[in-house]
Amino acid sequence: MTAAATSTTAIITLADLLEQLGNIAPARVRFRPVPGTANEKDVLAIHDREDRLYELVDGVLVEKAIGFRESLLAGMLIEILRGFVRVRNLGLVTAPDGMMRLTAGLVRIPDVAPNLAVEVLSTGNTPGEMARKRQDYFAAGAQVVWQVDSHARTVQVFTAPEQSTVLHETQPLEGGTVLPGFTLPLQELFSELDRQGEN
Repeated sequence: MTAAATSTTAIITLADLLEQLGNIAPARVRFRPVPGTANEKDVLAIHDREDRLYELVDGVLVEKAIGFRESLLAGMLIEILRGFVRVRNLGLVTAPDGMMRLTAGLVRIPDVAPNLAVEVLSTGNTPGEMARKRQDYFAAGAQVVWQVDSHARTVQVFTAPEQSTVLHETQPLEGGTVLPGFTLPLQELFSELDRQGEN
């Protein structure tokens, strides 16, 4: 896979823009301010004014894809990870609205944490978008990315943008070098969906 374009000079059509952003739905791209001209202040202003979450990618505001299932799993992961991280003083765990400035002009909103970026897949996420996000996280210093698929009941553990291992519901999720000693039986995580009638 080739690296995603980072310059808006190659964008001529809406299709070009959507391809650069990972073939996301056009409804997720905000056109005010005009794509290519947005900045970090716009992200914060929209959040304050409209209470909506947008990521900033190449000067384009992209609405964060979220849903009930994803929020449920992200909340559970936050609770589990925060309990583990806090007593060991390992850092911070953020919520799905925790905006992270990865580099100048690049604001992402991982579902759980910065060094360990966790993305719970929503129906609006595309494979291209997720590949681009992983590249962004690793370029900014993340060591591991967990990509949680609530429908397949899997967690794909990335140690590089294109290097991963898929864990299934019957396997444990381990923290590796980012969270030494952390283990979560995935059945415990996904059973919350069953308990809430979200299977």
